[in-house]
Amino acid sequence: MTRIAGKKKGEIQLYALSTCVWCKKTKQLLDQMGVEYEFVEVDLLQGEEKNRATDEVKKLNPRCSFPTLAVNQRCIVGYDEQKIKVALGS
Repeated sequence: MTRIAGKKKGEIQLYALSTCVWCKKTKQLLDQMGVEYEFVEVDLLQGEEKNRATDEVKKLNPRCSFPTLAVNQRCIVGYDEQKIKVALGS
């Protein structure tokens, strides 16, 4: 996971794909909001590291679709600006 510095709003993890437009939009929204978060582009991982990341996504989102955003253990699947803003108290 890569950590992006910003305002602490709890534990925020973004599971994304490097080629996904909606994943990029989610990262841009988090950046605009100035929050601290961690992200990983699952398609760029290999071997056991990729398997672990995929398992984490499936725990949060059994469909294993992207983006999958965990905000303090609450899962938001897909790009949903309103849900993200509510989850982050903005």
